Amino acid sequence: MLNLRITQGGVGLATFQDVKRMVLDLGLTIKEEIPEEEMIIVEDEERGIKNMVVDCEGVILVIEQPIGRVNENYYSWFLEKNRELPFGAFALDGESKMLVFRQTLRLDTLDIEELESTINSIEMFLAEHGDELLEILKEGSG
Repeated sequence: MLNLRITQGGVGLATFQDVKRMVLDLGLTIKEEIPEEEMIIVEDEERGIKNMVVDCEGVILVIEQPIGRVNENYYSWFLEKNRELPFGAFALDGESKMLVFRQTLRLDTLDIEELESTINSIEMFLAEHGDELLEILKEGSG
């Protein structure tokens, strides 16, 4: 069954403008906007969100929160933590070896609750494991 939704842009995919509106409604600040790439960089430092990339890529929305460089001894720790995350997962950027939290969502079914769940997922992780993460990042940058 085809799931059509009403968006600011009409019936169908959520538009870049819809995504920007949802981000602002969630209390995030748009730090940078790259309209030609339909990408924004957002933050809410109180929630641990800094330089989060929100990128409309065709029919999907890609969300990436850079975490930092980590020693490869901790890769298994992050894989184990992936199991605890209700939404999204940790991944390595292949080129820079930067650890990121990443989530992809479908633009044809996107709603604010789905986007909020993604933000809440990384926020909960940071609240639970922030001290451990800081220690891991210190070791990875040294």
